[in-house]
Amino acid sequence: MKALVIKSPRNAVVKDVPYPKPGPREVTIQVKRCGICGTDLHIYQGTFLPKYPLIPGHEFSGVVHEVGEGVTRFKAGDRVAVDPSIFCGKCDYCLSGRGNHCVDWKATGDTENGAMAEYVKVPEETVFLMPEGMPFSEGAFIEPIACVVHGMNQLELKVGQSVLLFGAGSMGQLLIQALSHAGAGELAVVDVAQNKLDLAKQNGATHTYLSAEIAERLASRKGHNGFDAVIDATGIPSVIESQFQYLAPKGTHLQFGVAPRGATINISPFDIYHMDWKLVGSMAINHTYKPALNWMAAGRFNTAPLISEVIRLEDVPAFFARGKAADLMKVQISFE
Repeated sequence: MKALVIKSPRNAVVKDVPYPKPGPREVTIQVKRCGICGTDLHIYQGTFLPKYPLIPGHEFSGVVHEVGEGVTRFKAGDRVAVDPSIFCGKCDYCLSGRGNHCVDWKATGDTENGAMAEYVKVPEETVFLMPEGMPFSEGAFIEPIACVVHGMNQLELKVGQSVLLFGAGSMGQLLIQALSHAGAGELAVVDVAQNKLDLAKQNGATHTYLSAEIAERLASRKGHNGFDAVIDATGIPSVIESQFQYLAPKGTHLQFGVAPRGATINISPFDIYHMDWKLVGSMAINHTYKPALNWMAAGRFNTAPLISEVIRLEDVPAFFARGKAADLMKVQISFE
């Protein structure tokens, strides 16, 4: 079968690899759609949990091709989507609802061979039936929405609270829709691209600001004393550092975007104390795939406008090499 293999940092090729035959309680899936995530680019660049050689791809949907011994919930032909998280289920973290911090944490496409391939093998317990009629393109969005669900759980937003979100890419747009459904009051969004801000307005933002003008425009709003929640979806340290000036007393800052490993920011401990701030992170998925599937099946998310480009597997090495353009949102690989 054909697969995209990252052999070493910045060295990716499409090549023939062995078909992944399922073992006991494993399912082999014929991939139909696979999203390209920022994490995939970090893996390609060698900055996120590098383990080579690796077939990346953790946002995907497809059709069950073959099941291993002991699999009872699925059969060949089932249309499915997959939670890439692989938890041991036995450590203290797994047993206390913190599976995303499992001491033996693994993930399809991050540490194990993933879905940028014609076929991928996964544990049965990570597979979910897709609702009838759900396109494979939507099924490939369930994983990023599951990350959003975990972020929302971490944020603990209260109805009517004001929110300022930095970053209106595909993940930012999903956050905007989630925040709107969850009861945010004012929902302001910041980005460098006007087209992304225009889409943010369609998805539920009440105010939008180009990053170069936010400080001036907020300063001109009389009586505005900061936001109850500030969310970073950029992962850019200099941007993150600038965000605390907009956080109201007793506000919460959610670090959703993935910053480079080893990056640092400056923040005043006195301000954290004096302002009663809460700083929280949101690492991947934490038993939130099924809630995300439920949310998606209920029609709560409009994902079609977030797909900027659909490419073939053979186009991926060139895409990785040139990097993701600033005006792109989600790029998906189609095997259909």
